[in-house]
Amino acid sequence: MSSTSKHPKGLLFLAFTEFWERFGYYLMIGIFFLYMTEDSAKGGFGWENAKASDMFGTFIACAYLTPFVGGLLADMKFGYRFSVTLGGILMGIGYCLLSIREEWAFFTSLAIMVIGNGFFKPNISTLLGNLYNDPQYKANKDTGYNIFYMSINLGAFLCNFIAAYMQIKYGWSGAFIAAGVGMFIGVITFWMGMKHYKHVDIRKEPTPQDKPIIMRFLAVLGIAVGFGAIGWLLPNDIFGSDSTDAFLFACIPVIYFYYTIYKSCTTEEKKPMGTMFTIFGIVIVFWAVFKLNGTALTTYAKSYTDREMPTVLIKPAIFLSQCDATIEAKKDSLFLTDNQFRRIKDAKGNNLKTYDYPEYFKNLAPEKYPADGEKLNLIPTNLFQSINPFFVVTLTPLVVMFFGFLRRRKKEPTTATKIAYGLLISALSTLVMVLSVHYSDNGIHKASAMWLIGSYGVITIGELFLSPMGLSMVSKLSPLRFTALMMGGWSLATAIGNKLSGVLAKNWDKFDDKGNFFLVNCMLLLIATGIMFLVLKRLNQAFKES
Repeated sequence: MSSTSKHPKGLLFLAFTEFWERFGYYLMIGIFFLYMTEDSAKGGFGWENAKASDMFGTFIACAYLTPFVGGLLADMKFGYRFSVTLGGILMGIGYCLLSIREEWAFFTSLAIMVIGNGFFKPNISTLLGNLYNDPQYKANKDTGYNIFYMSINLGAFLCNFIAAYMQIKYGWSGAFIAAGVGMFIGVITFWMGMKHYKHVDIRKEPTPQDKPIIMRFLAVLGIAVGFGAIGWLLPNDIFGSDSTDAFLFACIPVIYFYYTIYKSCTTEEKKPMGTMFTIFGIVIVFWAVFKLNGTALTTYAKSYTDREMPTVLIKPAIFLSQCDATIEAKKDSLFLTDNQFRRIKDAKGNNLKTYDYPEYFKNLAPEKYPADGEKLNLIPTNLFQSINPFFVVTLTPLVVMFFGFLRRRKKEPTTATKIAYGLLISALSTLVMVLSVHYSDNGIHKASAMWLIGSYGVITIGELFLSPMGLSMVSKLSPLRFTALMMGGWSLATAIGNKLSGVLAKNWDKFDDKGNFFLVNCMLLLIATGIMFLVLKRLNQAFKES
């Protein structure tokens, strides 16, 4: 396809497809933890924070584990356009099914979404990478992925406002159905741009050496299921829960499968493949901390942060006034919690109830209490999930210009160096939360929302140095016949990090001093940063040779 543009025409359609896909996904994920922990009398499941954190981590982990399956099937059999279409339709069905408040529907919908994401996620990124393999676009591949990544976060930013409105006006079911509608719009958008990427949906026919991979793949699936069952049945949870043991055990044969792929590569292919796998392993820590936004940071926003809506926003803004959550200044029946918002149980382990003001008032300054019978207008908790994507949308052009400025002076860092700095910057974001805990006296007083905003702002810069570069790295370094499979490998690393995020969040209630919780996250990121800089020279050499 000839063009004088710096970017292929297909970028626009793929970006808007991803916009709608992320709109649906992040709408659902933004209220997922709140839905699980909300009192059943208010339409939720009423689960403990630890159980909900474990379920949250398991779901987002599985959603990023299956792309290694969808990537391989697309590489070997289905092609990329069909896989993206199938994945999008399945996810839309899953979101709508989640609107049924029954456990069978809950778990069925999660399974459908996990499978759908497996087909969608690696293959839309592969199509984009293939478009930029054209020599006239190749130099702008990193920028193309930045634009693509910005579209993801535009959808993630807007969806939480729709989720808040739909949940308050129509309940949890209305919000989940809105997510499904968004996903179906994404599929239609993808179809509309089909002619612009049809020419790059080309699978390289497997060589005789590649064909045994299919048989190994089928064997890996069976073995992974077996390993998962062993992890689930093992007594004395090794990693804190049956689901965590099962997931991590199931990952063992999958990781070994990728090792066999590496062993089957030619000598020329092994160095870039080894570079990818090294980075895959290191960035697991980033995802473990980053994904706390849906659990620990959501809890911090809900109970520890001052969410009172400024008066100026209430009357003039019809949309916000319809969306604002309200707490009535009358006594209610809710869970009884201690000063760290941990539920208090009786001798039999049952949650105790209280007929008192809702827990939000526990650390609210008395002068902020509304008069009897009046309401306190609060910013819905899930809107804090829009802070990160807002910063991605606003900061991406600045980051792109910054790297463009360095590129023109031939000083642009390599992809690996960008990832290393991304880890370091992310570590700094956890220190912002340490300061938040300190200045709010560990939750005795409400923390200003500016602390969460600041923390999200810092980690977003780290994310922009790291996440889009990971997708670009895979497109640059992976052999053509394994491109989608290696996109699945990036998702596998993300999946393991997501699951470990659930493990970290599950320990939230175990920390009496929440500042120590965030310090642990800081240390994990600093260790990963140190390892990355130690091997950076070798990694950069591989990029120069690719």
